[in-house]
Amino acid sequence: MIEATQLTKRYGDKTAVDRLSFTVRPGKVTGFLGPNGAGKSTTMRMILGLDAPSGGRVTVGGRRYGDLAAPLRTVGSLLDAKGVHGGRTAYQHLTGLAASNGLPRRRVDEVLEMVGLPPATARKRTKGFSLGMGQRLGIAAALIGDPEVLILDEPVNGLDTEGIRWIRDLMKSLAADGRTVFLSSHLMSEMELTADHLIVIGRGRLLADTTVRAFIENNSRAHTLVRTPEPEKLRALLEAKGARVRMDPRGDWRVDGPDARAIGDLAHEHGLAIHQLTSTHSSLEEVYTALSQDSAEYRTTGRPEEALR
Repeated sequence: MIEATQLTKRYGDKTAVDRLSFTVRPGKVTGFLGPNGAGKSTTMRMILGLDAPSGGRVTVGGRRYGDLAAPLRTVGSLLDAKGVHGGRTAYQHLTGLAASNGLPRRRVDEVLEMVGLPPATARKRTKGFSLGMGQRLGIAAALIGDPEVLILDEPVNGLDTEGIRWIRDLMKSLAADGRTVFLSSHLMSEMELTADHLIVIGRGRLLADTTVRAFIENNSRAHTLVRTPEPEKLRALLEAKGARVRMDPRGDWRVDGPDARAIGDLAHEHGLAIHQLTSTHSSLEEVYTALSQDSAEYRTTGRPEEALR
């Protein structure tokens, strides 16, 4: 497990992480969410011993990262896909990691195959790598020690659709294998598909520590998606009953207020055909945005079109 207890980090008079306590357990994918400036990167750096806490402590398997005898065999991490010397090939980079941690050279070929970097690409200098190729190399480096714990910051950055699906399936399979997977991402739709548990922070403080399902259900109102061949007529009827009606991105009416049964009865009463009537909750993105809005250090104001005037 990763265990943080009253973890604190100050930079002068600014507190980046403020008495943060949480546990990341094995056997599940734990998502780490927070707006820019929330303290996510600082927290991950403290877990990996790259920054020293100003207070509190954080351990991996009950030990500080600096006390681990063979770090890469215990913890694999990806914080910066560009953190590779551009003059080295991918193969040289991984071979150096393997040698410094007492790992067999065959492990280099295994992880290169696992992440989909062919031999010809692996022997090219990394300065010519695209962002997606750099991400695959970073994930290969994280996996080279066959670690029990994985800590990944924005691992899907630069990946195409196939690559995103691949990293999602990989994270799930590693967790199912009993490993601890700690994953940070701003891509909420992907996090909703990948994570089992969430740790959400804002301004360095814990906002939520719960399952994805509970986070969504406890912080959102149920609403109903409606599709009809006479949308404006149904909208007028619903608004006359006090319902809030707006367009869903998929082109359906999203109705807050009356439940699906009441909407169906109203449509039937006025002879309106209904092609879809689905009760649902808000998405993770909607819930997260609403919860973290007051904790964002940087946020836009006004509507997008106003910035173009």
